[in-house]
Amino acid sequence: MLEKRGQVTIFIIIAIVLVVGIVVFFIFREGLVTKAIPASIEPVYVSFLSCLEDNALTGISVLESQGGYISLPDFELGSSYMPFSSQLNFLGNPIPYWYYVSGNNIPNEQVPSKKDMQNELADFIDNKISECVLNEYYEQGFVIIQDVPDSNIVIRDNEVEVNLNMNLDISKEEDNFLIRNHKVVVKSNLGKLYNSAKKIYDYEQKSLFLENYAIDTLRLYAPVDGVELTCSPMVWNAEDVFDELQEAIEMNTLSLKTKGGDYSLRSEENKYFVVDISIDEDVRFLNSKNWANSFEVAPSEGNVLISTPVGNQPGLGILGFCYVPYHFVYNVNYPVLIQLFSGDEIFQFPVAVIVQSNQPRKSLDATANIIESPQLCEYKNIFVNVRTYDSSLNPIDSDISYECFGEVCPIGKTIGGRLEEEFPQCVNGYIVARADGFEEGKKMYSTITSTSAEIILNRLYKMNIELNLDGSDYLGNALINFISEGGSKTIAYPQQKSVELIEGQYEIQVYIYKDSSLRLDATTYEQCMEIPQSGIGGVFGFTKEKCFDVDIPSQIISNALAGGGKENYYILESELSGLNTIEINAESLPTPDSIEDLQSNYLLFEDKELDILFK
Repeated sequence: MLEKRGQVTIFIIIAIVLVVGIVVFFIFREGLVTKAIPASIEPVYVSFLSCLEDNALTGISVLESQGGYISLPDFELGSSYMPFSSQLNFLGNPIPYWYYVSGNNIPNEQVPSKKDMQNELADFIDNKISECVLNEYYEQGFVIIQDVPDSNIVIRDNEVEVNLNMNLDISKEEDNFLIRNHKVVVKSNLGKLYNSAKKIYDYEQKSLFLENYAIDTLRLYAPVDGVELTCSPMVWNAEDVFDELQEAIEMNTLSLKTKGGDYSLRSEENKYFVVDISIDEDVRFLNSKNWANSFEVAPSEGNVLISTPVGNQPGLGILGFCYVPYHFVYNVNYPVLIQLFSGDEIFQFPVAVIVQSNQPRKSLDATANIIESPQLCEYKNIFVNVRTYDSSLNPIDSDISYECFGEVCPIGKTIGGRLEEEFPQCVNGYIVARADGFEEGKKMYSTITSTSAEIILNRLYKMNIELNLDGSDYLGNALINFISEGGSKTIAYPQQKSVELIEGQYEIQVYIYKDSSLRLDATTYEQCMEIPQSGIGGVFGFTKEKCFDVDIPSQIISNALAGGGKENYYILESELSGLNTIEINAESLPTPDSIEDLQSNYLLFEDKELDILFK
């Protein structure tokens, strides 16, 4: 009996569940059963979904071509110091830099997150969906009403899911259908390409591999530092050096590859150009000398790099040989565009490569978005009245800046020689005035209280140089120095035949070099020095003599000092303004046949005078 009662109870429970299920079905059947789209309306909806997918693909393409952006960030101009704006113009397409340095020397990052890209794509689709062209259906009598769209995007490695919430009411005659939620899944590698791009960017920010390749290229293709065994000056044309460096950077950047993708270890010579990071996609690094860049070098005389020899000056004959040491400091700034390929899709973003004083920039924390640093120029609160004149006290329009603590703050431009503007507060800074055709004017000035400052600018005059040796035109190699209190200007003759000068006192020096076959044999001499004794004696300061041999290799002096002299001369502005040529007459020196003769020439040089003539 108990067993039969248990069976009856089970049947009762089953019956109750069935009844409840039937009731629930009829109550909520509107949501449980998906209505079929009427056959007459289905083509309209298929066209709408196709348009939605096309809009998604268009937005994805824009994201990939613009470094993850559809709406570009605010544009920021560069400067002559830092040539980068906030965007790289690539074939007419502006691409925001993921890393750049602004015109006022502030490092910035503009790396979008995946959430940012999803929001941008959603906004793009919301704005575009109303533009879906369904005119042919309107002509057939359809009534199509769209409500306010609200898209939600999910970016995955190999697809992008678009969920559009929007009431879409389609009707024709007796048929009517309302669709609230619309979904399309687009095949795209956007997510995977972005992840790989972010991986490369983070590695660059951590290791600065682009800057390190730039420094290698700089040392290989430009004179940076070294020593040459020669007794004549070494001269480089800075423009030629920069041209060669730009071409080398362009080619070497294109040679870079990452592990994976299209890279193969079978090619041994390519290993140097392989970046130590594994990326599944093919990666290309691009640079163009036509993009914004800047190259600076110091010390230089105009566009000429000059390094003078050591060992042939008076009193240095004991060296027994000549050598030319050189050390040049470069600032090199240029962009690199990084492209990642997957099928027909290309994701690209640019970064700025910064080399300052032959060293890579400081690496950033890859998770940072903006590098904040205190800036003197941001806090201008002291009014200063600046007036600029020429030497005749005529007003001169010039660009005014203020230098303090290594920062240069642009202030403004004098109009009619006058400017009243706010300056940042600083003690012992410099007001700097620059105007075309004038030497830079600089005045130490503390901006503690509001006051005024006057700056006199000296007009620059370009003068042609004619060099004569023993009364005849000389077209060989020579160094001509114009030394004044404000500094010196050196020209490498005959590569340079003009110089810009202002009125003032100068010491004019001319060193004339001629071809020579003077051969110095290899020599060895002993050099001794005192070094601390070992053991207890060293504790009490006792020393001992230690000697070693110094080997001097043989060398051929191909150029030797063979003429010249020096002259003190006050150059009047009337000579500079009324004439355009300086004729310098120098006398020759004996052709040296030995190192002793060469030393003798430097001694004779000290007593040689020049004849200076303006014409």
